[in-house]
Amino acid sequence: MENFYVSCVIKILFAFAAGFLMGLERKFRQQVVGMRTLILICESSAMLSVLSIWIGNQIGNADSARIAAGVISGIGFLGAGVIMKQGLNIKGLTSAAIIWTDATIGLCIGAGLYIPTFILLALSLLSLVSLERIEERWFPAGRSKSLFLTYSSQKIDMARLTSLVESFGFLITDVNVSQIFQSNMTIIHYSVKAPKINDYSSFIQSLNEVGELTEFSVTD
Repeated sequence: MENFYVSCVIKILFAFAAGFLMGLERKFRQQVVGMRTLILICESSAMLSVLSIWIGNQIGNADSARIAAGVISGIGFLGAGVIMKQGLNIKGLTSAAIIWTDATIGLCIGAGLYIPTFILLALSLLSLVSLERIEERWFPAGRSKSLFLTYSSQKIDMARLTSLVESFGFLITDVNVSQIFQSNMTIIHYSVKAPKINDYSSFIQSLNEVGELTEFSVTD
C-alpha cells in the first residue's frame, strides 16, 4: 500500500509540473486560461485516472474506463466556455484544445504512462511555441478584419488600389464600393485576412498615392 501512495504522489507532482508548463505558455500569451486552471485540470484528471484504476483493481468486474470517459466528456463543457466570438474572429479555440490536451495528459499520468506523457507534453509545448512562428512566416494573413477607406474623389484606380493592399500582406476576401456624388467621395470596404502590423504609417502613405485619403480604419 505504501508503494501505491508513493506512486500517487509522483503522479500528482508530474501532473502539477505538466499543468504548470501548459499554463505558463498561456500566461505568456495573455490568454484567459492560466496556470492555476490547467494545474487543477491536470492534477484532478491524473487523480481520477488513478481512482479509476484503483476501483478496477478493488472490484474485479468494474469498468475502470468509466471515470476516464466521464472526464473526457465533462472537459468539453469547460473547453467550450473559453471559446468566444470577437468581432469577425473566433477566439479561444487553442485554449479549448489545451484544456482537452491537459486533461489527456493528466489521465495518462494517472495511468502511469510516463514516457508517452512526456512525449505528448513536449510536442504540445513545441507546437504551441514554435509552430506559431511558422504560421506567421508562411501564412501571415491570419485574422479576419474590415478595412475601410474613404477617398475625396470618385476616380479611384481600383485595380491599383487592390494590388497595393495585397502587396502589404492582406488577403482580400470581399470588396464593397459606394460613392457619394454630392460630396464627391468614394467609400471602399475590404473584407480581409490581415497580417500582424503594428505601424500602419507606411501603408497609409502608400494609399495616399492612389488618391486623397480622408479616412482609414482597420477593425475586427
